[in-house]
Amino acid sequence: MAEQHTYRVIVRGTWHDLTDEARARLLSEVDEHGLDQMRFSEEGCLSYDSALKHFSYRFVVVSDAADGEEMAAAIAEEQAETALREQGLGYRDLRSSATDMDLMKINRKPGRR
Repeated sequence: MAEQHTYRVIVRGTWHDLTDEARARLLSEVDEHGLDQMRFSEEGCLSYDSALKHFSYRFVVVSDAADGEEMAAAIAEEQAETALREQGLGYRDLRSSATDMDLMKINRKPGRR
């Protein structure tokens, strides 16, 4: 079995061709998707503001380490596309960035003596 790594992926995009119904729904739920609600999760966490211009989705993706960050980003983009389509939300210009949490170096401050 291949070694698995955990990736944090942020998928960003622009709202596009939102229907009046979709726009009204997003605005009614804007408080549930603001900055203070941002977190990484396997199912994804959608964030946006009342301007309804841009959005981001934050995912945790567990994938083969050999496939790297590119595959984790592709998986997250596919998950975001599926979720947005299922909700009837128009989008464009998806782009993503992934971080391999298993390779993160943590710089700890030396203890005080």
